[in-house]
Amino acid sequence: MLPAGTSLRRVTTNGIETNVAITGAGPAVLLLHGFPHTWRLWSEIIPGLAEHHRVITPDLRGLGASDGSREPGVGGEAASPRAPDGGAADGYDAGTLAADAEALLDALGEPSATVVGIDLGAPVAFLLAMRRPGRVRRLVLMEALLGRLPGAGDFQPWWFGFHSVPGLAETVLTGHEAEYIDWFLTVGTQGRGVPRPVRDAFVGAYTGSDALRRAFSHYRAAPVSARQIHEAADAHRLTMPTMAIGAYPVGDRLERQLRPITDDLTGHTIDDCGHIIPLDRPDALLPLLLAFTR
Repeated sequence: MLPAGTSLRRVTTNGIETNVAITGAGPAVLLLHGFPHTWRLWSEIIPGLAEHHRVITPDLRGLGASDGSREPGVGGEAASPRAPDGGAADGYDAGTLAADAEALLDALGEPSATVVGIDLGAPVAFLLAMRRPGRVRRLVLMEALLGRLPGAGDFQPWWFGFHSVPGLAETVLTGHEAEYIDWFLTVGTQGRGVPRPVRDAFVGAYTGSDALRRAFSHYRAAPVSARQIHEAADAHRLTMPTMAIGAYPVGDRLERQLRPITDDLTGHTIDDCGHIIPLDRPDALLPLLLAFTR
């Protein structure tokens, strides 16, 4: 069931068809999800934001109902994007996804937006803000690490390595997708879980070897994304108002990464909250977003 007033559209962006939910009217807010999510990660946040904003919530490239890139030996998917910035050949690096996000704003007639990214969506939002600062009025990043920028310490979740080995995770997990997704949803909400319709949508989106391969391609592009982040941080600063939001397990690591390269940074850590902030503690997140975006 869609949040009231929400419409689903398919929009051509950077060589793919992107599935996007759109709600409300006013200054645009672009919400970028992570793994193992779809745009429905924001279901509890959308109604409150839509009272004041046009809320744009896409499925990232290759996830949910959005097209994936064509990969060597794999047919039936969209053509790989051009990546003049040195993006990964399979098109799942953060720089290519930032180009997807910019193309989505273009297609929807939005010259700029407040951009919010969590987990895999945070590096995408970061690179969009670094490379196209005129398109990002305000930036919110949460529960993520930005490549190898200083400040994160030795934090390295075990699944990063598991997902990064070509062909391994999808071979092991095919047939057991629900159990795997449920583990992330349980841990990511400190045992509280997420609404059953949202959980079922996530499981459906990541079921099957092709869906898993596309998801893990984001992790396999991580070295390219890390290089892009490092190069952007060496060459630019974040000049727009920026907010870093942490919970468990990332905490204030993201804020520490951002502090040296950000002109106007606000940091928050939400207590009693797991990694999946928009579903675990929407009551705490929504007031922060509303205050920051007005």
